[in-house]
Amino acid sequence: MDDSQNSVTVSVKELTKICIQAIGTLGYTNEEAGSLVDCMLAAQLRGNNQGIIKITTGGLNKHPEESEVKIVHESPVSARIDGGKCLGMAVLVQAVGMALEKAKATGIALVTTSNTPNSTGYLGWYSKQLAKENLIGIVLAQSPEFVAPYNAYQPIFGTNPIAISVPVSGETESVTLDMATSAYALFGLLEAKTAGTSIPEKVAYDSEGNSTTDPGAALAGAIRGFDRSHKSSGLALMVEILAGALSGCAIEDKKSSASWGNFVLAIDPKIIWGDDAGLDAFRERVTTVCRRVKSAEKLPGVDEIYLPGERGDRVAANCIATDSIDIQSNLYEDLKKMAVV
Repeated sequence: MDDSQNSVTVSVKELTKICIQAIGTLGYTNEEAGSLVDCMLAAQLRGNNQGIIKITTGGLNKHPEESEVKIVHESPVSARIDGGKCLGMAVLVQAVGMALEKAKATGIALVTTSNTPNSTGYLGWYSKQLAKENLIGIVLAQSPEFVAPYNAYQPIFGTNPIAISVPVSGETESVTLDMATSAYALFGLLEAKTAGTSIPEKVAYDSEGNSTTDPGAALAGAIRGFDRSHKSSGLALMVEILAGALSGCAIEDKKSSASWGNFVLAIDPKIIWGDDAGLDAFRERVTTVCRRVKSAEKLPGVDEIYLPGERGDRVAANCIATDSIDIQSNLYEDLKKMAVV
């Protein structure tokens, strides 16, 4: 089914307003809702399925055991945060803020989070916050059992995304890699189920290990690694260890325990280059590397070579410039109904 036939074009400003109203029905203040919408709309505008689908599918629901966020352990260059079953996105914002402050003071910082019950969303948004401050940002996220290891069909890993942002010189603030280690995102399955559309072939198994294009069957089964090989499985395992085992969150029965984990590493290039002049030199060197990639000899039929995140940046910029975005019709109707409750 062509999903474009089931979409509606809406104003970005109006969509923002509706999303804030809808989130408010879940018990968040306007200020909290605004912060959450910033992250989700950053994804939505790029066509990233870590966007506003979370609002209507329970991704932002408060946990009944929610308590206060606690710093379990802290040093000048590190911290381990117990999220107290608070919203994962809000806790990760706090972790990124701590990593930023510590890295500015010491040159490098590592902050982990655990005990959050839901997705932290579009990781590139967080790593970009670090790059805006001329830091290298690396953010990893572990989540419940949705993805099968290579040669298996039992879900063990989360979709376990990786985001890396590096500051560059010029008008662009950073070059950002944001990718799941899975072939499909969990909220991509939920989007497809909401829209009544199929998912691509060879991205998921049903509960008996058969390949499926039914998002409902995939939700009951397992997603595959992004390259359907040992390489994506190995990356997913490393994220599981660094954002999961290291953070102190659940590593077994992750769904029932509602304890997901994150890993935030912030690096100030000046710990290698020494001073602001060195930072500028590093940024120029990154720009040169990126320029060489974009100017590489192209294969027949290729108009442009894109850097990681570049295509999405252009899509988002166009949506903002025209104040318009295409939204899946069922999702938009669900949002509007939720917003007026």
